[in-house]
Amino acid sequence: MEKAYKLLAQQAQISNAKAKELIDRGLVFVGEKKVKIARADLPDDTSFRIIEIPKVQILFEDEHIIAVNKPAQMDSYDIQEGIAGSELLHRLDRETSGVLLLGKHREFIEEAIKEFKNRRVKKEYIAWVEGIVYEEIEIDAPILTIKKGKAFSRIDMVRGKPAHTKVKPMEVQGKKSKVSIEITTGRTHQIRVHLASIGHPVVGDEQYGSFTKNQRILLHSKKIALLDYSFEAAEPKDILRYK
Repeated sequence: MEKAYKLLAQQAQISNAKAKELIDRGLVFVGEKKVKIARADLPDDTSFRIIEIPKVQILFEDEHIIAVNKPAQMDSYDIQEGIAGSELLHRLDRETSGVLLLGKHREFIEEAIKEFKNRRVKKEYIAWVEGIVYEEIEIDAPILTIKKGKAFSRIDMVRGKPAHTKVKPMEVQGKKSKVSIEITTGRTHQIRVHLASIGHPVVGDEQYGSFTKNQRILLHSKKIALLDYSFEAAEPKDILRYK
């Protein structure tokens, strides 16, 4: 038996630090099971599989804004750091793919952030969820986020902040449903918490109750309309069709 990150470092011929980073980012699997703890003891003959992250695709750029198609498993701040002179206008969870917006100068950034605060930004997501969704559902349930260590959100009718989510059914495969989601607020983990609260957690979202193990949470930011701009990111293979 040996620590997971040490075995991975030996097998992939990388440093221990790099191996630990890959595990912490959720990119390392044994079969279909994600390795979650870098210091977990595993058999010496364990065979690892490392997920490769696609390159960031720039969807649009002008003197004010950059729209990118964020790959799953990449941190939003890593994209900001990789594009000199840019600043995130919003964020997507690491495992969420799709449209991500960055501003290029302070005047536009402040104007855009004001649009987000005033709920004048249209955001559409696509997700695969547990169970069968037959009809359109609107969820108005306040969300409280606790940010001690790993962020966790929950419905809290007393201390939560207002949150609104609209869910529309698109397709059913077995006991999974593909849904379109519109949100007018942007609370931490809002879509994930709201869907879990009605018994339909996002597939792969074990933190909020999904019982299906998956390489990532099957949530994609498909379209964002901001000011006079509108951007759309094509659905990746794992969202386009459930396996």
